[in-house]
Formats: sequence, C-alpha cells, structure tokens
Amino acid sequence: MSTTLAASQYTTTTISTAGFALGLALLGSELWRWHKGGAGKGKGGKGDDGGGAAKDPKALIPLGFGMICGILMIACPAGLLGGLAGLLRFGGNTVGDMAMHWLTGARSNTLGTAAAPRIDQYGAIVVTAAVVVLWLLRKTFAKAIRGKWKKGVLIGILLSVSTGVAAIVAQQVVDGANGIGAWAITGIATGTL
Repeated sequence: MSTTLAASQYTTTTISTAGFALGLALLGSELWRWHKGGAGKGKGGKGDDGGGAAKDPKALIPLGFGMICGILMIACPAGLLGGLAGLLRFGGNTVGDMAMHWLTGARSNTLGTAAAPRIDQYGAIVVTAAVVVLWLLRKTFAKAIRGKWKKGVLIGILLSVSTGVAAIVAQQVVDGANGIGAWAITGIATGTL
C-alpha cells in the first residue's frame, strides 16, 4: 500500500552531522547515567543528582517526556514553539560543528534536509494543553527532573529530524498527538464518544 502525503503535512528542517552527533552524545551520556545510577553520595546510595537506583525505568520518564516534547516542537510549523525548536536546532548544529572542527579539524556536512511530520489543528490542541500544564506545574518539579527534561527536549529536537529509527519514532509521536487531539474534539467536546 502506498500513501502519498501533501507537502503541507511536513515541516522542513535541516540537521548537520555534528548536530546529530551532539544529540547522540547527550542521549548516550544520559543513558549512561541512568545505567550507572545516582552519584552514590548521600543516604541510601542515591546521589544528589536525582539519578536514583541503577536501571530504574522511572528515572527515564523526564528524559523520555522531554524527547517527546522536543519532537512535538519540531512538528510545529511556526509559532513560538516552532521558532524555539529552530533556534535550538541551529544552536545544536553550531555547537556540534565547532566541537567537531576543534576535535578533528573537519567540518560537518548536512545529514539531510528532512521533512519532519507536522502537527495538524487537532495535534495543536494536545501541544497547547501540554505546554499550559507544564507552565502551571513548573515549580512543582525538582531541579534534577527539570534538567533531564530540558536535555530530553534538545535530544528530541536534534535526533528526530534524521531518517531511520528516529524518524519512525517522531512519526508515531506526531501521529499520536494528532489522533488524541482529533479524539478529544470529536469525542469529548461534542459528546459523541
């Protein structure tokens, strides 16, 4: 079965090999911290970085949720979130390119001008609701959780623009947000579940 999608269903964006490498490095370092557990200081072996016990799946929730938020930011065609995602992607590409050039002497090249999936009017409902909830609850989250979430956002922005597994995950996240938004409008708002 072949599906043809209109160009308006995608947001175009560019990621460099250095930006992608920076995203992978951030993801790898966070997964290593998760694998090893907390810093080992303090009572109960838990470090003050909020890492918790080694390989505790709950410790990955802030990072994973941040990655989902980063993917949804990339999927925004414009607005504050889309502009911020573009700025973070530009910064990741620039920092990654400087690091690659300083370390290896080589410059990065374009990994690809990818077309990230785009949220529709229904997915925009989900993104808007998530942003409002996060804004209202921002003071209730511990500093370590906020830090992991912010890293997850950057990782999601830098990695979801590629092809392969990251693109498949991004497509599923955006399609899920669009589907939840459509369900909310047709089901909850109109009372026809």
